[in-house]
Amino acid sequence: MVGVSLLLKRGTKASAPLVAPVASASEDLDAPVGDDDGVTQLYAHNLRLRQGSVFRAYIRWIRGKMVRSNPKRHASFDDPESFVLEIDKGVIRVKMQDVVDFLNSGAEGDAPLKKITIEVDGDLLKVHGTVHKIIPLPVEIVGRLSPEADGRVKFGVTKINVLKIPMKGLLGGFHVELADMVKKTHVTGVQVVDNDIFFDTQRLLPPPHIRGRMTSVKVVAPDIEVIYGDAGNDETKLSQWHNFLRLRGGTVDFGKLTMNHTDLTMIDASKDDWFDLDLVNYQAQLVNGYSRMTPQAGLEIFMPGADDKAAASEMKSVTLEWLKNKNTAVPADVPVK
Repeated sequence: MVGVSLLLKRGTKASAPLVAPVASASEDLDAPVGDDDGVTQLYAHNLRLRQGSVFRAYIRWIRGKMVRSNPKRHASFDDPESFVLEIDKGVIRVKMQDVVDFLNSGAEGDAPLKKITIEVDGDLLKVHGTVHKIIPLPVEIVGRLSPEADGRVKFGVTKINVLKIPMKGLLGGFHVELADMVKKTHVTGVQVVDNDIFFDTQRLLPPPHIRGRMTSVKVVAPDIEVIYGDAGNDETKLSQWHNFLRLRGGTVDFGKLTMNHTDLTMIDASKDDWFDLDLVNYQAQLVNGYSRMTPQAGLEIFMPGADDKAAASEMKSVTLEWLKNKNTAVPADVPVK
């Protein structure tokens, strides 16, 4: 039996169907939760997932699993390190500016490459920065992105310029090598092999970590697009879906609640293009949302975006004094039929 029941806040019940009849994910999202095998199935559309303070994954759609990092502990929304999103198929984009902000946020102190910018030139990326080698030197690294079978992303370097002078491998009398820009002691999850840079996003990016079989990594300016499995990418069909995250099966913790045989759907209550989910501050989104139990003992939560927290401070818990007096009105933020 599902072990949660919670009335939160504002909102009206959506009259439109949660799932539009399109074929980007053919699995039946409305199938009942059967015998629990401990696996939490994951479905999401138009989800902007915050990873750390400056990085966001724009999940156009995914199908996969929410896998425990530790088999002895439940996956918990309150601990993004407690689970991994294992993608079977789907389409995820990241903003180039988010990549730049993330790289620069880790370029403090004696980091090898600083003041990083990225320029798109067709299917090429031009990474500009400053490397300190006796004196600060402006550097440009040109290359293409491609997926690796082990889940890493390869940046195949085709050209390196220093002081706007093309060099190969060893950069002239300054003795600047590609490895000088990505020292192992500074950047976890990045490896240089010959003229290629390999990115292990599970180690490089903040949690929650995402993994899966990537079939395509390409530049779609101003984004980088990653396709997992045999995912379809029909924008006309995808635009018909509501913004949501659905979890089915297994056990998931969130706040003080634990849901067994998980049947949980988080739905964007705003009119935004993306459902902005911030796992660091998701409780504020819950407080400023509205939840209801389903006939199957599941839970549907209609939530505002992560930045829409203005009304959260207006809500107050009922007091013992309020409970003693049945003539006191129901709180204004509780929907009453």
